[in-house]
Amino acid sequence: MTRISTLSQHADALRAGTTTAVEQLDTALARIAAPDGEGARVFTRVYDRAARAAAEASDGLRKVGLARSPIDGLTISIKDLFDVRGETTLAGSVVLADAAPADAHAEIVNRLIAAGAVIVGKTNMTEFAYSGLGLNPHYGTPKNTWDRPTGRIPGGSSSGAAISVSDAMSMAAIGTDTGGSVRIPAALNGLTGFKPTARRVPTTGALPLSTHLDSIGPIAPSVACCATLDAILTGETPHALPSLPLRGLRLALPTTVVLDDLDAQVSASFERAVTRLSAAGAVIDEIAVPAFAQLADINAKGGFTAAEAWAWHRHLIAAHPDRYDPRVASRMRRGEAMSAADFIELLQARTQWIDAAGATFAPYDALILPTVPIVAPPIAELAASDDAYFRANGLMLRNPSVINFLDGCALSIPCQQEGEAPVGLMLAGTALSDRRILAIGQACEAALGIRGAAA
Repeated sequence: MTRISTLSQHADALRAGTTTAVEQLDTALARIAAPDGEGARVFTRVYDRAARAAAEASDGLRKVGLARSPIDGLTISIKDLFDVRGETTLAGSVVLADAAPADAHAEIVNRLIAAGAVIVGKTNMTEFAYSGLGLNPHYGTPKNTWDRPTGRIPGGSSSGAAISVSDAMSMAAIGTDTGGSVRIPAALNGLTGFKPTARRVPTTGALPLSTHLDSIGPIAPSVACCATLDAILTGETPHALPSLPLRGLRLALPTTVVLDDLDAQVSASFERAVTRLSAAGAVIDEIAVPAFAQLADINAKGGFTAAEAWAWHRHLIAAHPDRYDPRVASRMRRGEAMSAADFIELLQARTQWIDAAGATFAPYDALILPTVPIVAPPIAELAASDDAYFRANGLMLRNPSVINFLDGCALSIPCQQEGEAPVGLMLAGTALSDRRILAIGQACEAALGIRGAAA
């Protein structure tokens, strides 16, 4: 796996005059167009002309000493469910091909443009964001950056987002996370992914999966990169994260559910990381979290995602059932059987569950757990078998989705050794503890010797 430069390193090169935004864009576009690369499966749209205009504008401003933000002139990709004015938002599907074009940019697109980002294109995804694996029968499935000859899953649903960064087609990517869709592909590709508290980033102009769970966050090379992008997405002024020593921080390691069925590589990498963080001074307590064992029963009828996806898609599925990925449509159809009473009970159960879980976590600075319990399986195995597909999907979503239901925030950072399969370590907190979780993540990143720790 190639080491990837951080956003600050790219910005430093622009300030030093050793490159230009146009030159950086040309490099990205060449990687996207390379016939032996993943570009055709990573991008559903490439904005050659608009990106070049943005890069030229950034270079012009920099010549007179101006930069609109730390990402001014840097190439960023956006997931194919964010509206761009004048084009139809496809969301990884073909069923919306004849839908009306968007009449305005998504709010996060406006914020990126205002910050001077060079938006290079829209990235492929699981159809309508409804899977943690990243397979797409309509536009193809980008291959994981690890073990590319085998062809392993990229993770989903922000599949193309992760590969756009791992393959240097963009310097960072913006995805969405309803049950892990930023953190899963970040973990499987050796990148950093941040899921913010959902209410912090406006979802205006983003095609929804579940309005109660959807959040928007970055996939990038480092925690500092994610923190910069998070500030821009939330409308805040980017500031460096505070330096936070690990010594004395209390981290809770749940033993309920989230450590079940770990494969050998994830188990070894995670245990080694926990040992290193403990040696660096973090106080790590293994704790039982009874609330985690209740979550499967609470969501037994499909949860918010099935109910809200069915409400949005039911007419389209009725009119065009053959145009959906059948594995996606089958999960949406679970919402058909949910009643209004079921949904109200779910709302009430979530409130009670958040209170109970929050009380358990209150004495701690953050939770620590594996992002996902297995390394990326081969695409061919999952494409060929519904049983293998749904088993892997359940495993991928299990740990990350706990934090979405919690209405919390979470960061996935790489914890594998050089040359090993990518494995993610997740740090998580309750609602609106975002900046503190990012600061703790940066301290953990440095202790683990992860690339980008000094960015």
